[in-house]
Amino acid sequence: MFEIAPSILSADFTRLADAIESVEAGGAKVLHVDVMDGHFVPNITIGLPVVRSLRKATRMSIDTHLMIEEPGRYAVQFVDAGADMVSVHIEADAHIHRTLTSIRDAGAKAGIAINPATSLSTLDEALGYADFVLVMSVNPGFGGQRFIPSSLEKVRRLKQMIAERSLETRIEIDGGIDAENIAEVVEAGAEIIVAGSAVFDGGAPADAVRGLLDSGTVWV
Repeated sequence: MFEIAPSILSADFTRLADAIESVEAGGAKVLHVDVMDGHFVPNITIGLPVVRSLRKATRMSIDTHLMIEEPGRYAVQFVDAGADMVSVHIEADAHIHRTLTSIRDAGAKAGIAINPATSLSTLDEALGYADFVLVMSVNPGFGGQRFIPSSLEKVRRLKQMIAERSLETRIEIDGGIDAENIAEVVEAGAEIIVAGSAVFDGGAPADAVRGLLDSGTVWV
């Protein structure tokens, strides 16, 4: 079964509590939080104080995607702030085994995020230490980008890679997903579907989440 993880990057920050309540009412169980530092990606978003506030505002799992340099310095701090899932980029962490282990030891799910042009071969030694892999289907840094079609084959190959190793690692995907392509994404093997613009741009987040869940169930 797949889940929708609305990305608050696309929400109205002046009404963030209302947005969270709405997506939860629509059936979302995971809330995706993009943390950007202006160095690893060309944008700056939010940090630890917002995650602490979100933890007080929702019972949904908080999925924190660290698009930052030196993620190992901060990963556990996000767990302490209330994150249930923390993903770090394979491209940004030379000591990713240590980071993934520390996230797990702190009580959260540990994830590896991978950029569109990064080969799955970079996951060879680290995959067994991850609870999930976040496949970026756009180049990270900004919301509202178009889905990169080759991401579907990347998800399929990752699914096979996980199966061949008899792992229980879940596949998450982020970028450009909407009602028109979600069925293909789910069919390819993604289990956690991050959606920002598709959820929040229409003004009815609860209905948008329901619509995505309906559109994706054709393959379930």
